[in-house]
Amino acid sequence: MAIDFRSDTVTRPSKAMLDFMIQAPVGDDVYEEDPTVNELEKYTAEHFGFEAGLYCSSGTQTNQIALKVHTQPGDEIICHEESHIYRYEGGGMMINSQASPRFIRGNNGRIIPELLQDQINPDDIHYPVTKLVSLEDTANRGGGAVYDFNDILKIKDFCTQNNLKLHLDGARVFNALAVNQCDPKVYGKPFDSISICLSKGLGAPVGSVLLGSKDFIHKARRVRKYLGGGMRQAGIIAAGGLYALKNNVHRLIEDHQHASLLEKHFKTVTWVAEVLPVTTNIVVLVLKDATKQNHYIAALKAEGILVTAFGKGRIRFVTHLNISSDDIQKVCQLKLEV
Repeated sequence: MAIDFRSDTVTRPSKAMLDFMIQAPVGDDVYEEDPTVNELEKYTAEHFGFEAGLYCSSGTQTNQIALKVHTQPGDEIICHEESHIYRYEGGGMMINSQASPRFIRGNNGRIIPELLQDQINPDDIHYPVTKLVSLEDTANRGGGAVYDFNDILKIKDFCTQNNLKLHLDGARVFNALAVNQCDPKVYGKPFDSISICLSKGLGAPVGSVLLGSKDFIHKARRVRKYLGGGMRQAGIIAAGGLYALKNNVHRLIEDHQHASLLEKHFKTVTWVAEVLPVTTNIVVLVLKDATKQNHYIAALKAEGILVTAFGKGRIRFVTHLNISSDDIQKVCQLKLEV
């Protein structure tokens, strides 16, 4: 079987997780009667100090619902220029919310607080109304970079001073917490909403949870419904997420250690110009010869190693719970033709 580094979304549920899913009690979640979904939403919300949660099919859906609830058509959303909500969600910000993005540059996918100054539009009919700031932690396009929590607090202060809401695309937030060692309730406090993926490093097969106030989640539930996201006996898949939260969070540090080993190795490889700083489970190689990107991807595939292109002249490896120490050793011992 190939060693699949393309993403941490490729993880497969363990037998213990599958057994837990099969035994999960279920009901009709649209009627809010699925006990496993209700438990998952309550557990996740309480973990981060929020009033309520909403289980959805994907992180894209939780993000897009949040943007829709926080904004009105014609509003503006401040986000990093490399953010997932803009680059990888099919134009959903513009389609679903009819909102426009205002791009901020920063440091490895993270918004630098000082760059937010003077980014609020004046009260002028010629401009969209600035309404929301969205952060991504960890930052996918930044090689899994983690925010300094003090910077998040500074961004929150900016939002408070300017009457803006603050959303977190926390697709890999547990990877961030494994690094910054911040209490989840303390970490969650600055945000008005958080999207959490269960199907990446945590290893569940399906789903994400959106967190917010009771009123926010009440509105979000309506948006989920008209977007076609209302699920019925969803407890079967929600149970995978519940199992992941209770059993797979502690082991994320192993993925980070594996990624660090890859970083160390690829810094010595002649065809690699640079490795983006590795903090969590994402390793991004910058090639010396960008025109050979497909060549190296194909050469790795021929050796049973799957990776993905990550922009011009870049290759991404993502470690996860189905990547073993032996898999890492195989990559580090591999010699590719330049």
